[in-house]
Amino acid sequence: MDNILTLDSRQEAALQAVADKFVAVHKGDVMKALKEMIVLNGRLQDQLDARSAPRRAAR
Repeated sequence: MDNILTLDSRQEAALQAVADKFVAVHKGDVMKALKEMIVLNGRLQDQLDARSAPRRAAR
């Protein structure tokens, strides 16, 4: 992990609420929700990497 974020109590509560909803979408299966989040984060990271990669000149 490159960055460690520190959340205040309001941010922590908001994050917990979102996490609870995400687990609920997966019918309470925390491992299934975690796996889905890992896949989603991987896809987002791929998109960010593609956008930040130096663009090759069109020839």
